[in-house]
Amino acid sequence: MLARPPVAGNARYRTEGDTLLLAGVLDRDAVVSLWPQLARGLGATRSLDLQAVERVDSAGLALLAELAARLRAQGGGRLVGAPAGLEELSAAYRLSPSLDFNASSAGS
Repeated sequence: MLARPPVAGNARYRTEGDTLLLAGVLDRDAVVSLWPQLARGLGATRSLDLQAVERVDSAGLALLAELAARLRAQGGGRLVGAPAGLEELSAAYRLSPSLDFNASSAGS
């Protein structure tokens, strides 16, 4: 298990097996701090655990969508948990439950 120190308030992450566990508030400040670390590579990560995420804003959603896309490209992409704000923002940006662009809803 690889633990990371808290960043930007209380946002943090760690890996456990093939799961990336995120925690805290994923807002703009957290994304600015987390992204350089997470962009270096996800290794063997196949799923995102969001159960300890308190809430997300649009910047947090963008981070999660990018991470999910990278995991899908590696043959993974499973999401666990739905923090406050995720469902509403996903609907507003027409993202599927897996945080993928849902082209079928683009015309509605």
